[in-house]
Amino acid sequence: MQQWTRFAILGAMFVTAYLLILAWQKDYGHVKDTTPQPVVATQTRDSTADLPTHQPTTAITDLPQVVEPVQHLAATAPTATQSLIAVQTDMYNVWIDPKGGDVVRLELLSHDKSKDSNQPFVMLQNDQHVYIARSGLIGTNGIDTAAGRPLYQVSKKTYSLADAKVVAEGDKQIQVIDVPMVFKTPEGVEVFKTFSFKSGEYPIAVKYRIVNRSANNWQGQMFGELKRDNADDPGKSSQGIFTLGTYLGGAWGTPEAHYNKLKFANFSDEKLNTQAQAGWVAIVQHYFVSAWIPDASYTAQLESRNVGNDHIIGFRSPVLNVAAGKQYEIGATLYSGPKIQSELKGLATGLNQTVDYGWLWIIAQPLFWGLKFFHQLVGNWGWSIVLLTVLVKLILWPLSAKSYRSMAKMRVIAPEMQRMKEEFGDDRMRFSQEMMALYKREQVNPLSGCLPLLLQMPIFLALYWVLMESVELRHAPWMLWIQDLSAMDPWFILPLIMGVTMFVQQMLNPQPTDPMQAKVFRLMPIAFTVFLLFFPAGLVLYWIVNNLITIAQQWFINKTTEKSRVVVSSK
Repeated sequence: MQQWTRFAILGAMFVTAYLLILAWQKDYGHVKDTTPQPVVATQTRDSTADLPTHQPTTAITDLPQVVEPVQHLAATAPTATQSLIAVQTDMYNVWIDPKGGDVVRLELLSHDKSKDSNQPFVMLQNDQHVYIARSGLIGTNGIDTAAGRPLYQVSKKTYSLADAKVVAEGDKQIQVIDVPMVFKTPEGVEVFKTFSFKSGEYPIAVKYRIVNRSANNWQGQMFGELKRDNADDPGKSSQGIFTLGTYLGGAWGTPEAHYNKLKFANFSDEKLNTQAQAGWVAIVQHYFVSAWIPDASYTAQLESRNVGNDHIIGFRSPVLNVAAGKQYEIGATLYSGPKIQSELKGLATGLNQTVDYGWLWIIAQPLFWGLKFFHQLVGNWGWSIVLLTVLVKLILWPLSAKSYRSMAKMRVIAPEMQRMKEEFGDDRMRFSQEMMALYKREQVNPLSGCLPLLLQMPIFLALYWVLMESVELRHAPWMLWIQDLSAMDPWFILPLIMGVTMFVQQMLNPQPTDPMQAKVFRLMPIAFTVFLLFFPAGLVLYWIVNNLITIAQQWFINKTTEKSRVVVSSK
């Protein structure tokens, strides 16, 4: 029975290792050359051949319907791309191309490019790599066509918080930067496109106001989409011989189907083609996400497609009919920034699930809440991990204490078991019978030694995903040489400490009577030390604190068990 106990414990350890290897295979990939390229601030790559095509859907019922064929309104001839419109808020730097009114570059000021860089993290760009947020008006009278994009007129090319207006939002005052753009057709249709940026917030409001001063009805659809090439995920960070990364691809959601992934390769083969009110589309990468959220006032068509090496996911509004002499407004929200659950949750149902904790989310989510709670108290994510580990051990104390008492009894009766093995070594059946009688007499369950590890496996794996997916822990320092809890220990000190604590913990447990098992168990601390060399420092810190508490708990239980054994023997 003891032999089976050892194999069960060993098997549990290897299952943990195997699951972590699977997580590695998912989250680590090949390193591509990501040599920094200069920023192109005045010109962008222009392509109109991949614009969405007009496919009529159900019209908005509160607008007049077209009875007779609608005359196409000619657009002004496209001209060369003008210098970009630059917008600076307290959250990011944004560049908008007046030709088409697309967001062609976005830099996050609160997130650095890398741990040792003071350059902002680049979300959107349109120079060496293509990753942009486009929007426009297509359809019968749309001004965005395959022949060219409209060139909007603007009053100025630079905006900052100095240009912001102060508005009341609830019980607080916020600054709002409006960037107005206008395009006029020869027929007398005016299209006003406005970007609105709020201080302290990532979402960008994009509004269209169509003023029809012509003699005919205007008909078209608004679209918004994200366009990205095959470039590597810039959210990755080097981990020595590994490269850290998570899911890179498309995603979408509706109130009925909250969160769905769509790989880039499947944008055409299994393309998205569904209608939804209050839905969303996104491109997800490590720590960050870009998303279009159509206004919930209309039912949008969510769709995806591949054009060459570019991947496009977006939405189209229903057909808009604007009668002569009338005007109409329509809009959407663009989010391009960190995957912060509290901010994403309020934008659309399921958008916060882009912070993907995998199949152990039911454990990972409470762990993240616990980390945030302790971070609010101590202001350091490293100490938050320490306090969270203590809390988890306290919660599991009743279950683990029972297991450790059984293991302590196993340690006490180990000499008796060795004597029995020497006496009945050649008679395995007699040895098993005597050993079972001993377990029953001493009230020992040899399988209970597996319980602590089995309890820790899902918690350990869930914490791995929390550290990998939570942007709050990106580049978060602890102390001394640990300046990034989401990256491996650069000096491998924490894994070595973990190995020592694991060895000490094993010495407090009953030792295998089988020589081969004893050798394997002595090698386990070394194997796990090597295995964790390249894992996030925060994860290794959790394991160390967990081992230290376990050592203290096991030592105390061993001593009390030995004392009670002596008292019983003396009677």
